[in-house]
Amino acid sequence: MAVVGSYCGDDSSMHEAWLDGGLSPCFYFTLVPTVLLTLSFFFGTFHCVCYRRYGTLMEPKFIPRSRLYGLQLGVSAVLLLQFVGGVAWRAAQGGALPGYVLLYGCLSALGWVWAIALLRLERRRVLVRDRTRGHSTVLLLFWAVAFSAENLAFVSWASPLWWWGLGTTQEQVDFALWLVRYIGTGTLFIIGMKAPGLPRRPYMLLINEDERDVEHGQPLLGGTESQSTWKDFGKKVRLLVPYMWPRGSILLQGVVLICLCLLGLERVINVFVPIYYKNIVNELSDGTSWKTLATTVCVYVLLKFLQGGGAGASGFISNLRSFMWIRVQQYTNRVVQVRLFGHLHSLSLRWHLGRRTGDVLRSIDRGTSSINSLLSYIVFSIFPTIADIVIAIVYFTSYFNAWFGLIVFICMFLYLTLTIIITEWRTKYRRDMNTQDNNAKSKAVDSLLNFETVKYYNAEGYEVNRFQDAILKYQLSEWKTNASLALLNQTQNVIIGSGLLAGSLLCAYFVTENKFQVGDYVLFGTYIIQLYTPLNWFGTYYRMIQNSFIDMESMFKLFTEEAEVKDDVNAGNLLFKQGKVEFENVHFSYVDGKEILRDISFTVMPGQTMALVGQSGSGKSTIIRLLFRFYDVQGGCVRIDGQDISKVKQSSLRAHIGVVPQDTVLFNDNIRDNIRYGRITASDQEVEEAAQAADIHDKILAFPEGYDTQVGERGLKLSGGEKQRVAIARTILKAPQIILLDEATSALDTQTERNIQASLAKVCANRTTIVVAHRLSTIIGADQILVLNEGQIAERGRHDELLAKGGLYADMWLKQQQALDSDSASDTETKDRQTEKLQPAAGHKSH
Repeated sequence: MAVVGSYCGDDSSMHEAWLDGGLSPCFYFTLVPTVLLTLSFFFGTFHCVCYRRYGTLMEPKFIPRSRLYGLQLGVSAVLLLQFVGGVAWRAAQGGALPGYVLLYGCLSALGWVWAIALLRLERRRVLVRDRTRGHSTVLLLFWAVAFSAENLAFVSWASPLWWWGLGTTQEQVDFALWLVRYIGTGTLFIIGMKAPGLPRRPYMLLINEDERDVEHGQPLLGGTESQSTWKDFGKKVRLLVPYMWPRGSILLQGVVLICLCLLGLERVINVFVPIYYKNIVNELSDGTSWKTLATTVCVYVLLKFLQGGGAGASGFISNLRSFMWIRVQQYTNRVVQVRLFGHLHSLSLRWHLGRRTGDVLRSIDRGTSSINSLLSYIVFSIFPTIADIVIAIVYFTSYFNAWFGLIVFICMFLYLTLTIIITEWRTKYRRDMNTQDNNAKSKAVDSLLNFETVKYYNAEGYEVNRFQDAILKYQLSEWKTNASLALLNQTQNVIIGSGLLAGSLLCAYFVTENKFQVGDYVLFGTYIIQLYTPLNWFGTYYRMIQNSFIDMESMFKLFTEEAEVKDDVNAGNLLFKQGKVEFENVHFSYVDGKEILRDISFTVMPGQTMALVGQSGSGKSTIIRLLFRFYDVQGGCVRIDGQDISKVKQSSLRAHIGVVPQDTVLFNDNIRDNIRYGRITASDQEVEEAAQAADIHDKILAFPEGYDTQVGERGLKLSGGEKQRVAIARTILKAPQIILLDEATSALDTQTERNIQASLAKVCANRTTIVVAHRLSTIIGADQILVLNEGQIAERGRHDELLAKGGLYADMWLKQQQALDSDSASDTETKDRQTEKLQPAAGHKSH
């Protein structure tokens, strides 16, 4: 049985912090548990008292279930057991047990007991006025210090007093216990940043949202403003994976591998540049022969040429890698934009009606550029910087001594920790700046798209002021972003300057003591500056990666938008036979609680024409949209030739249907290509024949540029009637078997309407046609007329039958005829007055 011997053992003293090329185990294993117990006991006790006195128990429904929280508890318990088990194992070996081993085990076990208690407390209780989220600072600091302490063991890599040799059973067991502590504390620190077992938002906000009237269904606070940028990190990375590796292109894959090899070569060169610089200084001081000195200088200049003007500057290898990466970057950019563009076109009409075009375009622009930036920063900046830091710590520790490695490690730890903390804090400013930027650009796009409306109401000044207000809000957020960035840069400069000062003074001291050569000081200065340059950029890389994630959030939201109308897994093509259209007990509503169509049933036989009439909002255009499957019905069924259209592919359904909408929008292209859009493969002759059928061919030839005339954005250079006729020509060119006319002649004058009606009659012959009409005179010859009223079929029949009923249709017909008679009388009266004015003048002339 072991007995407790002297506190530090026989070969060391508590007064010696550095012993045999490493930290004294007695000093280290006394300091670490003391600090941890202080953090957990004193600060943890204060934290516990505050939670007990001012906190409240959380309702179970607000506590998220999480396996990661169970992992936190499990890892903490394992760490507690290994401290107890380590002391028990040392005691079982017999011999004298140093006092610091017993102290280390007992104090560490107490500290982790408090940590587990705090972890459980924070899951059950919460401070009512707490406006933060995640674990408390006490717990996060405890895990961070515990993990840093285990990393501090690397400083004693060369010391025989530690376990790195693995020569004895005791060293092997100690190393295994250290490995458990290292993995465990690192896991707890990483998971602790996510805080999986705690609510994501302040508890009082969750209670208020649960109790308040949820009529609008929106949270009190924006869900993204308080989120960490790294939320759903795994999901974002999975979306990025297809763009990281150019599948299907062996050439581009080879380019990626070559770029990675060049990246590794740069790391090797960065190590040898300071070494050869040191050799030059020493050879100049020692009087080495010219031949040897010239060789060293040439090798140094060659390495410097390959490296560049300094770390971070562009050298030959860096430029070569950047040049070869251009094609990979273009591949990524192209794939992202094409996939997103295709995804947007796959979304349903409901989403497109509610979108803000300016916002979507800005999200696409920033998202695609941020993916390129993200890949570049991660592959060519973050990984190389981490590799350079690790190499530098190992090199300083092995070539100089552990103090230099300790200085670099402490500076790196402080630098990265403060960079992450401050950057996470300023994330909300960057996100708000993006929101205000989107808002300003959306206002500008909306205003320019509605240029005519602005002119109609003399609202130029109002639009300019509104845009200016949006710019001012954006600039306020931009100032906060830049100000917080300046604070971060100053903090980084203080840490880097302090580390450089400490290391330089220590190295200069060793030179004066003749322990180092002058070249060693040059080596240290060159290497440390070469190290701190990428370390200084590391904060920038972290910020840029974070900003890229922020910029991609809007684009990722677009990717996660799901189409409302989807094809079934086993959907087949529509087998068109004759064109029989059936609506059976159809119910539909755009929003819950307000039905637009109620129990609609009708049949359109092949080759027949059916007309839909009724007041605005009665559901006429909705029937057209349901048949084209812009929406799926909530009840009932829509069939074509006996096939449920929800069971067939949308593309095959729409290939057989032609639509002439009421509001025609053309592409900003020439007239020929706008008509050819009905059938992309059509020849110029076929385009002109379609234009002749639509009674617009002669009008087009009258334009100076004929069919090459540009129609302007949304076709605004053409009149309403001209746009409508172009749309009709486009549908005629498509030659569909089923034709849907949604008030296709509403924008035409009487004479042109008659011409178009004659053309449409030829086109619709022997085709199933559904017409939505406002002018009843245009549907007199329809085989069946449905009169809709408040979403239901009020009347049905032919024109003569409906007039004979004397119902809604007859009333609508009477009102339209009276309006026509009134217009005719008004025109006659106007002509009579003009004649009376001309008669005296004619009499005076004859006189």
